[in-house]
Amino acid sequence: MPLSDIADVALIALITTLIIGGVAAALLLVMRRASLFMQLCVVVLAVTVSAVSSMITVADAMYLSAHDLTVAVAVASIAGVVSLALAALLGWMIVRNSRTLSAATRRLGAGERVDGVSRPFSAELAALGAELVSASTRLAEAQAQTAQLEASRRELVAWISHDLRTPLAGLRAMSESLEDGLADDPQRYYRQIRTQVDQLSRMVDDLFELSKIDSGTLQLTLEDVSLYDIVSDAVADVQPLTAGRTIGVASVFRRDIAVRADARELSRALTNLLMNALQHTPARTPITVSADVFDGRASVSVTDGGAGIPETDLARVFEPGWRGADARTPTAAFAPAGPDSTTDIHQQSSGAGLGLAIVRGIIEAHHGTVSVQNVPGGCRFELSLPTAS
Repeated sequence: MPLSDIADVALIALITTLIIGGVAAALLLVMRRASLFMQLCVVVLAVTVSAVSSMITVADAMYLSAHDLTVAVAVASIAGVVSLALAALLGWMIVRNSRTLSAATRRLGAGERVDGVSRPFSAELAALGAELVSASTRLAEAQAQTAQLEASRRELVAWISHDLRTPLAGLRAMSESLEDGLADDPQRYYRQIRTQVDQLSRMVDDLFELSKIDSGTLQLTLEDVSLYDIVSDAVADVQPLTAGRTIGVASVFRRDIAVRADARELSRALTNLLMNALQHTPARTPITVSADVFDGRASVSVTDGGAGIPETDLARVFEPGWRGADARTPTAAFAPAGPDSTTDIHQQSSGAGLGLAIVRGIIEAHHGTVSVQNVPGGCRFELSLPTAS
């Protein structure tokens, strides 16, 4: 076949394809809101008509006989119709799977769980289906976490309301007694009022600290500090609370450990752990504080001699407001204090169940971790902190 004839065939095919392609493109613009199946039909129809029209135009240009031209047109037309039918069937199979993905997307949007979709016929649709299942899993986890946080928030508000109401009721009763001149020992009432005010101040301080932690506005002044000094100061702060209760706080640990931390905030976290241990440890039972270095990180543990924590509650001990099944309430305004009483210890904490939540927030702000586990004869809280560079 001469080169000039090949060029003529190519030119005819190009012109025919451009004309039909332009018409198909305009039709797709008009049908841009139509279904994917209809758009696929337009594409396949344009390709088929372009091929058949090019064949017929070239055959006619070659001045074939009427019989040969009729045969060429018939063959091209039949082949085009059959190709269109096959393309419509294959397109319907693809669109059917896309409809399955659409239904899964609607279920996901309605908040339902999507555990899987039927296997699509293309890698792209398969990847999209896998992403839908993954998104559904993440959404379900986020919803569960949100529900848990909302339940914790409601519990916290209820407990805080109760804990605020108790000292306020005591303050009101004592102030009315003083105002009416019914107090037989005004100095005792003044001392109790001061105690209740201090407890309310600690509760407000804990709430403010927790709000800074939750909002990410807790500012740390990091420096290289001796872990021995931090723990010693915390032990010294709570040591007066063990008077008359024969609780020994032992600080047995390595003294050469330095950590990168905010001394004030870290001391607060350790004090909260020691206060928690004091509140749950019977009289004449020791509390042990130890420290060491594991895998390049400093580890501080506080082990008490209490009854331990139910295994089902271990995951909740660091939630704000959580206080377990034996939840404590603030001590009464005139609760007796004696050698075996824990009134003084309880009054030194806010009583709002925020101490351990503050511990976790402070330690995580230091890029550390805190964990809890039951041990024979008690419970152990462990802090892991980065060591000084």
